[in-house]
Amino acid sequence: MSYEQLENNKVYLNGVVTQEPEFSHEVMGEGFYDFILDVNRLSGQTDRIPLTISERLMGDDHISLGATLGVYGQLRSYNRVVGDRSKLVLKVFVRELGLGDESNPNFIEIEGYVCKPTIFRTTPFGREICDVLLAVNRAYNKSDYIPCIAWGRNARYAETFKIGDRVLLSGRIQSREYQKGLDDGTYECRTAYEVSINKIEKCPQ
Repeated sequence: MSYEQLENNKVYLNGVVTQEPEFSHEVMGEGFYDFILDVNRLSGQTDRIPLTISERLMGDDHISLGATLGVYGQLRSYNRVVGDRSKLVLKVFVRELGLGDESNPNFIEIEGYVCKPTIFRTTPFGREICDVLLAVNRAYNKSDYIPCIAWGRNARYAETFKIGDRVLLSGRIQSREYQKGLDDGTYECRTAYEVSINKIEKCPQ
């Protein structure tokens, strides 16, 4: 992976393990495990972030339930087929373990390209919001598709973006529960993940 591909997608999280690693898949003899890290917000709410880690990175150390953990990595997207539909799944791919700036336990900085028209709207409480979907380049000609949400002044600025614009932004990864209506008329509780934008700028092409 090139330096640019390492620098265009950077995540740091510091939280508590609330689901121990479970085997996910194997690539060329290397096993990968999924687990959950709970990261507290200043407001007291908690974001439950899914992560993937290599068995080689874990080594002989067991990531135990309730342990405090700091991780560096990248936010990646995967397509999972559910029935006859494809679902976008977001996970943090852990590249390194270690504590960083504990005063900012949930930080992400990504640089990518707007790949879908932005959606600007106002909530019933009058808050201005803009949804931005970024395509972030990865090795082997792959891209991660990262949903982002801007608020207030940032939302008004993001509304002006066009498909193909290169954007640099920073913020935090947030989890959000919602009710999904099913075909049989019932509802199912699901969790969505997105980047809540703190700073955003359009880069020269």
